[in-house]
Amino acid sequence: MDQTNSPFVKSALPGRIPPKTESGRPRFLVLGLLAITDGHETVVLQPSRPATLLAALLLHPGAVVSTGFLQRVAWGNRPPAGGKSALHTCVLRLRRLFAKYGIADHAIEAVPGGYRLHADADALDLLHFRELLARAWACDDPEATLGLAREALRLWQEPLLGNVRSDALHRDLVPRLAEERLLAVEQVFDGELRLGRHREMIAEARLAVQDHPGHERLSALLMEALYRSGRRAEALEEYGRIHAHLSAELGVEPGPALRDLHLAVLRGELPDNAADGPQALPPGRAAAAPGLGRASPPPGSTARDPATATTPGAHVLRSLVEAGLLQEGPTGRYRVHDLLRLFTQAARAHAPTGDPPAASRLQTDFPPPPAG
Repeated sequence: MDQTNSPFVKSALPGRIPPKTESGRPRFLVLGLLAITDGHETVVLQPSRPATLLAALLLHPGAVVSTGFLQRVAWGNRPPAGGKSALHTCVLRLRRLFAKYGIADHAIEAVPGGYRLHADADALDLLHFRELLARAWACDDPEATLGLAREALRLWQEPLLGNVRSDALHRDLVPRLAEERLLAVEQVFDGELRLGRHREMIAEARLAVQDHPGHERLSALLMEALYRSGRRAEALEEYGRIHAHLSAELGVEPGPALRDLHLAVLRGELPDNAADGPQALPPGRAAAAPGLGRASPPPGSTARDPATATTPGAHVLRSLVEAGLLQEGPTGRYRVHDLLRLFTQAARAHAPTGDPPAASRLQTDFPPPPAG
């Protein structure tokens, strides 16, 4: 890649291994520093408003992003006079950059009300990541599932969009990306447990819990790995740690799935086999659905997809999944996102005497579907 005389780029990030592109086309990278790669060399964009604009479009691939949002992302709460003209100038600069690296200038399309960037899994690492996770979820081979999930995680680098200077993006969109990464981490640990590699995963799971001390799903996976490795006392210590953390930081108790796991460990009721991973709890006990949520149903999937269902209840489920408040598991099963569960617990705790508010009457876990 020629890098001469570009106001947007600096030398490739040392040590970063660019992902190979199947078609040989350049690929945009957002799962780390904002960059462009041809599979051999990676060029990192310099912090600039055009780069910020590009990041905002890449985080909404194929969707129309409004001019108002793009102006807030690029200029904050103080857009320049003639903001639409300034935005158009940024787009022109991006198209010149695209031409330099062999990207069609019509990749960014001006549409009524905003702009849209067209990309597929071979042109954007975020879509490639989501595709890998969808394939992992649809795969019946535990080894292949684990391999796909780890391949997806290898696409991630730190710091996430560290060369994009936008408070709005880092406040509203980057945390959602981080949540997607955590779903992949959970999928990896699920796979390790299913394959009986509970001892091998403990060190990695501990690091994940240290990075996310209030994440109940990761804590549950670590607890099960410790228990299955004969380290029951350490599993109970982990429950005590997250219980104390949630109480001190948020004033709430752990969710029902984690409490049930704790009780099963106390009673020594977890089965010996790890074939079903964290769902292998005694019959009748609530179990968290697998942590893997999918951005879109895999091609040919026969699992119930809330995006295509038409009943009123399915519409509600689809909206909650799209909002990130539910994580879809096996057919007909969902797990409430930790943030929504914590909200409902807090609402219940602070409700006045008498009839509780509607938020406090929400179920925090969906029951499994009836047999058959």
